[in-house]
Amino acid sequence: MAAAEPSIDALGQFKLDTALGALGASVNFTNSNFMMLVAGGLILALLYFGMRPKAIIPGRLQALAEIAYDGIYSMCHEQIGHEGRAYFPFIFTLFFFVMFGNLLGLLPFTFTYTSHIAVTFGLALIVIVVATVVALRIHGWKFFTYFFPEGAPKALAPIIIPVEVISYLSRPISLSIRLCANMVAGHVMFEVFASFIVMMAASSMLGHFGIVAAIGPMALNVILMGFELLVAFLQAYVFAILTCIYLHDAVHLH
Repeated sequence: MAAAEPSIDALGQFKLDTALGALGASVNFTNSNFMMLVAGGLILALLYFGMRPKAIIPGRLQALAEIAYDGIYSMCHEQIGHEGRAYFPFIFTLFFFVMFGNLLGLLPFTFTYTSHIAVTFGLALIVIVVATVVALRIHGWKFFTYFFPEGAPKALAPIIIPVEVISYLSRPISLSIRLCANMVAGHVMFEVFASFIVMMAASSMLGHFGIVAAIGPMALNVILMGFELLVAFLQAYVFAILTCIYLHDAVHLH
């Protein structure tokens, strides 16, 4: 009797499970929560051990930490202005939390917490709330002029204001869906092509040809891994730079 071919459950990898056994079950501690703690620990370790030597000629880890610091700081200054220094810790934390979530999810037996809309929407909501609070603190009631551009005909106010308000409120939706969709799509493609490798290599009908035929999907998976590494960084960068743009609008009202 021929062995049953493995089925493809591409979305099973996004299922939330309890972590830490009975302790995790008692407090509803999931694998997503666990990976967030791991990401936070790795970020702190990178900064601590990277900057601890304080060498004039930095080693690799110190160079990585310094490049990360300077890169995010420059982004804040260029996108927001000199006021961006005040928001640098917030942007820095967001960038690394998203990037480590993306990267850790590429390792075997891990979980990509940025693939869940609840996580990405929560992060995006924090961004919009912070930007709104900043705008109200700096400009007060003048902030609401943001929804009606200066010089626009007053007769168009009933049209322009609702459009601007809807556009502003849609920011957390677009910000969260962009990150979540990219992570889900990439991991689903990994799962599908990995399943093709197993199915072809184990096929009794193809025999030895099945092993040869599996090389194609395996090579494609290697290419996808490189692409996903790029996407992991790129999506964190996009999330951070859009946050800078939203804070720029909050600070300068344009």
